[in-house]
Amino acid sequence: MSYVISCIDGASRNTAVSDYSAWAAKQLAAPVMLLHVLDELKSQATTELSGNIGLGTREHLLEQLADLDAQRAKVALEHGHVMLQLAEDKLHKLGVTEVVQRQRHGELAENLRALEGDVRLAVLGLHGEASANTLQQVGSQLETVIRTVHRPLLLTPDTYSEPGSAMLAFDGSKTTQKGVEMLAQSPLFKGMPIHVVMVDADTANNWDKLKWAEQVLQAAGHEVVLALRAGEVEATLHQYQTEHNIDLMVMGAFGHSRIRQFLVGSTTMAMLKESRTPTLVLR
Repeated sequence: MSYVISCIDGASRNTAVSDYSAWAAKQLAAPVMLLHVLDELKSQATTELSGNIGLGTREHLLEQLADLDAQRAKVALEHGHVMLQLAEDKLHKLGVTEVVQRQRHGELAENLRALEGDVRLAVLGLHGEASANTLQQVGSQLETVIRTVHRPLLLTPDTYSEPGSAMLAFDGSKTTQKGVEMLAQSPLFKGMPIHVVMVDADTANNWDKLKWAEQVLQAAGHEVVLALRAGEVEATLHQYQTEHNIDLMVMGAFGHSRIRQFLVGSTTMAMLKESRTPTLVLR
């Protein structure tokens, strides 16, 4: 079964993750899998247990550290169950009828990769638990997830607003053409006007590529707006989104050089740090 995977952690921003997960589940008519991943706990004690401390004392301290780690693991597990149940209760209130819970150990990216066969869409907060108090610090695991998980990712801001319009960052490559086809076929965007924006030279060839995208989306029933602008990719896309009050940014994880540079390089995180709206990354 294909799920909307809602990635839950201890950050206060989980309210938005749950809301966007509910919206996506209803749009896609899909069940939700709530996923909470427990990082492998590492002992936080750095005490040097050598020197003049006797063997018996060292053994005693090591036993205490092991007991402490076990207690931390138990508390983290129980806390995870509480968060998952609260999230499930909220999803039911938002009208999602089918919800399952999963709690796993390890790293988020490796767990999402293992679940890829069941993932229709993964929903993650832009700010993870470690960056919950820092507005422009993107979640530390997010870049790894973007690079390794080959399913669509909906990256959510801190607060929820139901999307009513979308914008596709388009470069005319085969990859972003596939993105156009995915948008046209997906019920996630049903009824939405879609802006297709290319940041490149104003040439007849580029306009031909944009008009192809327009035809595909219009055939699927979308209102379409085309734009071809010059400038730096990151700043130009943000400016266009702000000017037109667009709710949802859509981009492919790979494209030609200009788009690829900010999607898989250091500029990816810079772009996401400035985002105040959800971003859908297509793979």
